[in-house]
Amino acid sequence: MTARGLVIAATRSGAGKTTVTLALLAALARRGVAVRSAKAGPDYIDPAFHAAATGCPSVNLDSWAMPPDLLDALAAEAARDAEMLVIEGALGLFDGLAGPPRRRGTTADLAARFHLPVLLILDVAGQSQSAAAVARGFCAHDPAVRIAGVLLNRVGSERHRNLVTEAMQAAGVPVLGVIPRDKSLALPERHLGLVQASEHADLDARLAHLADLAERHVDIDAVIAAAGPLAIAAHANAPALPAPGQRIALASDAAFTFVYPHLLSGWRGAGAEIFPFSPLADEAPPEHCDCCWLPGGYPELHAAKLAAAHQFRARLARFAKTRPVHGECGGYMALGEYIEDAAGERHAMAGLLGHATSFAQRRLHLGYRAARLIADSPIGPAGDTIRGHEFHYASLVEAGNDDPLADIFDGNGRRLGKTGGRRGRVTGTFFHVIAGESLG
Repeated sequence: MTARGLVIAATRSGAGKTTVTLALLAALARRGVAVRSAKAGPDYIDPAFHAAATGCPSVNLDSWAMPPDLLDALAAEAARDAEMLVIEGALGLFDGLAGPPRRRGTTADLAARFHLPVLLILDVAGQSQSAAAVARGFCAHDPAVRIAGVLLNRVGSERHRNLVTEAMQAAGVPVLGVIPRDKSLALPERHLGLVQASEHADLDARLAHLADLAERHVDIDAVIAAAGPLAIAAHANAPALPAPGQRIALASDAAFTFVYPHLLSGWRGAGAEIFPFSPLADEAPPEHCDCCWLPGGYPELHAAKLAAAHQFRARLARFAKTRPVHGECGGYMALGEYIEDAAGERHAMAGLLGHATSFAQRRLHLGYRAARLIADSPIGPAGDTIRGHEFHYASLVEAGNDDPLADIFDGNGRRLGKTGGRRGRVTGTFFHVIAGESLG
């Protein structure tokens, strides 16, 4: 393993990790560095921005949801043919679940596992010398996690800069960059995070602007020098989840976008073929496929168009008579009787399961999940436990009469009840699959 790596983390959410990560990725790529990226935790949206900045796929790494062998295999694949691997953290550096050491879903878990130094982003708006005390605390908190330096974000003035950098120097904490306060740097957001990369017509221009920002305000040579060798143990190359079929029909358009790259690459590595189709274009799953997968996304934003996709709905129902169909989160919503949009208007969906969902009655559902499967399904056989997460604002307004798919537990093992539905060969749940628990 010749690649060097660096973890970009922060003291808290909202400190500017994604902006800084994209700026550095774009600047490194502009310099001709063979840079690759990864994202800590369950996030569909940021990796697509990473891929746009580097020109290469980005992968998720999750110490709670992924067994150690899978973590190592994914990191090794991400670093293959790379000079530098940049891992963007999630939340604050040490934020995660209670549980066994290095299996808590924290960014620090990844830094310690791969022996990678951390570039710590500090949002110093509203403080000056106190930022040095925060940095010292992070440096001392875990001996297995080494802070290589800090990057000061949202600095208000030259005086502000001098106060903070002098305090950092006195504390012995290297400052590798100072980024001024600039509202134009923020990327647009919607209810599940950033507006997706594919929806930005000006994304190339935004990335070029961020690369310019990094070149002006970050010591990129020092960042490259701060990266360390990537330590990866010997590992097996088992897929995160067995392929649900030999030929998998995958819904793929603006309504169905949230599928983890590591699942697809694992299925392909096991010999499966994946055939995308677009429900929004009124396309149906190809007839030669033996399984259909409806991933998450934003069906609530396209509910009227989905309701008008009569060929998709009729042929999906025909497909489901003889072959398995599975939907997760947005896909699960589309398999139900109807979706109520934010304005309270109901739109008929596939009706292959009996539930109904509403986006007018918004409530955040967020967290890691472990699902013990009650019956065989495309995500595994009965009795298996699958790890993943739940992240949606839609509410279940009609439960229907379908049999449940799984018993669900939160990340700390607390039972939350039964989840999802199954009817014939159709299954679905709000739960997003990341990996089987028994791997590794």
